[in-house]
Amino acid sequence: MAAQCVTKVELTVSCNNLLDRDISSKSDPLCVLLQYTSGQQWYEVDRTERIKNSLNPKFSKKFRIDYYFELVQKLKFGVFDIDNATVQLNDDDFLGEFECTLGQIVSSKTLTRPLLLRNGKPAGKGVIMISAEEIKDNRVVLLEAEARKLDNKDLFGKSDPYLEFHKQTSEGKWVMVHRTEVIKNNLNPVWRPFKISLNSLCYGDMDKAIKVECYDYDNDGSHDLIGTFQATMSKLKDASRHSPMEFECINEKKRQKKKSYKNSGIVSFKHCEVITECTFLDYVMGGCQLNFTVSHEFPLNFNPSNPFCNGVQGIVDAYRVCLPQIRLYGPTNFSPIINHVARFAAAASQQRTASQYFILLIITDGVITDLDETRSAIVNASKLPMSIIIVGVGGADFSAMEFLDSDSGALRSRFQGSSCSKCPGRGSTASCELLQHVQVAATKQAISQARTAEASMNRSRKFLCCLSVVFLDYDAQ
Repeated sequence: MAAQCVTKVELTVSCNNLLDRDISSKSDPLCVLLQYTSGQQWYEVDRTERIKNSLNPKFSKKFRIDYYFELVQKLKFGVFDIDNATVQLNDDDFLGEFECTLGQIVSSKTLTRPLLLRNGKPAGKGVIMISAEEIKDNRVVLLEAEARKLDNKDLFGKSDPYLEFHKQTSEGKWVMVHRTEVIKNNLNPVWRPFKISLNSLCYGDMDKAIKVECYDYDNDGSHDLIGTFQATMSKLKDASRHSPMEFECINEKKRQKKKSYKNSGIVSFKHCEVITECTFLDYVMGGCQLNFTVSHEFPLNFNPSNPFCNGVQGIVDAYRVCLPQIRLYGPTNFSPIINHVARFAAAASQQRTASQYFILLIITDGVITDLDETRSAIVNASKLPMSIIIVGVGGADFSAMEFLDSDSGALRSRFQGSSCSKCPGRGSTASCELLQHVQVAATKQAISQARTAEASMNRSRKFLCCLSVVFLDYDAQ
């Protein structure tokens, strides 16, 4: 059989003239990417960040997807106004969608199309712009930036600064590739370390210009430009904590008006490192052993001396033997099994070679009775070679699982500042996101569809995607 023609591409999305669904402000848009499967189902690939109060968002998060030249890959881009913290999108305002094939995007420099409502009518004047770029370079850049003496743009209080990084296309157009977090009320901000692919930042060209803009964030979306400067990776790569690379932030309008103008602040890079980022496959082929545990601290096969199952079929067989012999009842505690697997991972972490990695799979209906203890267990395990994947089954309340997933920020254990010797993890912050939550509906229709090979493949795809995400996140430490 001939090898498939496959390459990885990165999709950049922006929108203009979105519908305004908020009364006292503007929409807070997010874009979700769905891909069509051969089983006539759409499954979610990824989501961008949410941009507050903007009808013309430029999303900094990119979609990465495999492009198969010989296949028709149908995609759907959905835009939503996000006004709550839930993961589901059915309780958010729909701003429009657009369907196309990946081939259409790849063959266009920038694909610009109107957004449509679900009834096929135009979503006002809303349009979506999508561009694709082939990823040939797996090098990434680790950056740490701070600033001092930035201009104050606020009448009451101080500026709320953030940085935007832009690269220049062959046509001379600047495209935003990364946006830092906002530091509130601070003229001397220190931004969190961040990572970006070298291809995204400068097409892998160390001498290509990178434009950096510093803004003062405003809640109404009318962000004020503090200043801008240009750099190259050739200069940035020499940055260190002992010898930071510094740039004057220049506001051209202020410089033209003021003869005594010097700058609008100094942006300093105290760390810049280019590394080659290994893929999940690189680790597997390199001999890393993956150890799976499924939801139980007791041996599922009732054999304490040999509690291991041979592959997936071995787990299924053990369940069939086990279920008729036990009675299911509460409470539902997650922390004991997390701590159980963490002990194995802690022992493996003492080895000189990173040859073992542990995955805990928890299948749940959403109920959890030891949330605080589970938070502490996850935080304590976040530095170990292990990941937790929680599969939620049914239509119950999964808000606790979404909270533990910590997509909105690093998970913290409770009782900050506690000095209790029995609670070593309390008040600590997880060093990486080691938990992923996947939800599977349990309606009659979903149960019927779950028996199909296509649905099974979709669930497997979601599981493996989560596995690779948490594994590579641990390696990034």
